[in-house]
Amino acid sequence: MLKRQTIDSREYRDAMARYAGHVQIVTTAHEGVRRGVTVTAACSVSDNPGTVLVCLNHSNPLNGIFLDAGVFALNTLNARQEPLAVAFSGLDHLEVEARFGLAKWDTIATGAPALVDAAAVFDCRLIEAKPVATHTIIIGEVVGLRTGDPEPALLYLDRGYRSL
Repeated sequence: MLKRQTIDSREYRDAMARYAGHVQIVTTAHEGVRRGVTVTAACSVSDNPGTVLVCLNHSNPLNGIFLDAGVFALNTLNARQEPLAVAFSGLDHLEVEARFGLAKWDTIATGAPALVDAAAVFDCRLIEAKPVATHTIIIGEVVGLRTGDPEPALLYLDRGYRSL
């Protein structure tokens, strides 16, 4: 059996700040309520069937809507959409509908809000959710897809937004 070693969570966060992540907004809607959260912890799991995962902090009780809805959209941002990333991160303290009011949204297949001019939208049906430490990993099968025009990507690195 391996000996478990505990590392300092601050040092871990400092090291992870050096890990570039593509900025995305994960969205859902349930019983007339919409929710959107800026994330960098999201990735492809498989291409057959198309499957993605997203990590959501479960200390925020509002994130429970993703499990209740059973659907979500992963909206990949372009560099020019940094203001949306800030809004959906909660840093500017906008109300939910004001956040959604900053852009044009529609739906593809599941009813989850899809950003019209996103670099890509992966519209998903939730197939699994697993709590791990401070987050819940939600896994979705992609049932709808849309790609936008090629533009510089929005990344998050060293605790700041960058473009590539």
